[in-house]
Amino acid sequence: MTEAILLVGGKGTRLRPLTVHTPKPMVPAAGVPFLTHQLARARAAGVEHIVLATSYLAEVFEPHFGDGSSLGLHIEYVTEEEPLGTGGAIRNVASRLRSDPDDPVLIFNGDILTGLDIPALISTHRSSGADVSLHLTRVTDPRAYGLVPTDSAGRVQAFLEKPQTPEEIVTDQINAGAYVFRRSVIDAIPVGRPVSVERETFPELLASGAHLQGMVDSTYWLDLGTPGAFVRGSADLVLGRAPSPAVPGRCGDRLVLPSATVASDAKLTGGTVVGHSATIGEGARISGSAILDGAVIAPGAVITDSLIGARAHVGARSILTGAVVGDGASVGPDNELREGVRIWCDAQIPAAALRFSSDQ
Repeated sequence: MTEAILLVGGKGTRLRPLTVHTPKPMVPAAGVPFLTHQLARARAAGVEHIVLATSYLAEVFEPHFGDGSSLGLHIEYVTEEEPLGTGGAIRNVASRLRSDPDDPVLIFNGDILTGLDIPALISTHRSSGADVSLHLTRVTDPRAYGLVPTDSAGRVQAFLEKPQTPEEIVTDQINAGAYVFRRSVIDAIPVGRPVSVERETFPELLASGAHLQGMVDSTYWLDLGTPGAFVRGSADLVLGRAPSPAVPGRCGDRLVLPSATVASDAKLTGGTVVGHSATIGEGARISGSAILDGAVIAPGAVITDSLIGARAHVGARSILTGAVVGDGASVGPDNELREGVRIWCDAQIPAAALRFSSDQ
């Protein structure tokens, strides 16, 4: 395995305002753009050539990663002019692949944080002789996902859309968003129109008698599609629960990047990361949160399971739980923001304007 495709074209709508100015794979997780973790894990598995299938804010990727040499990779970039779906995006980059028709090509979705044993998936693909091999994971509640039942040998039997009744839940195995394709299967995807691998390519391959192999790997797996999940994923990377060779420091309760300033009595726990040039004031308490580059947390602020955007400001004694503060926004002193609140980029919240308790 020397070649991979990373699908990084999504708009990240569920993550806004984090994705107003930044494509989802470039939002920092544990101190570096999330995509860095995926690239580093692919390289550690032996991948040498990666094609990024970009679309939304495509111009951001290449200035950061260049030709990939700093990561030991050769990276190429292909931009969709119009969104083509997962299958269409894969087909759109086929001309940049170097593989022969029977060679395997690794494919990742750009919003999944996983501890997948990549060499094991490749080995499963080769030993089974499959046309496509899928990483499957088990979840407690599969109703939000498409189910992928397999036989005793791991061969895929069906693709079932999101089940709603107990009778429809025939397995707890779901598509985990990483695949190995035989190169010839990629070339057979229709050109120039939107195609979903989940809803079109895979069911049609199955109906035609193609061999689709599932490999269940229930190590760490998290879809980073929501702000809460993204914050949790960043914290898990810092804590070492999610494996990545790209974390810029030792795993532990906190990760403070070298140019950040943290008051001596501030308390950082739960996998909190403090980005470049960020400032944490006296007596601040921050748990399980991501403080992005240049953000300022004033003295006495309490922040839990939240993401504070680049250059944002959180005022003295403000309490944030499960909140997202967009880039450049300002939350004045003595505010209380609870689960699910999203403060948009550059918004200004006056002092004590939002509270859930008395101001006395």
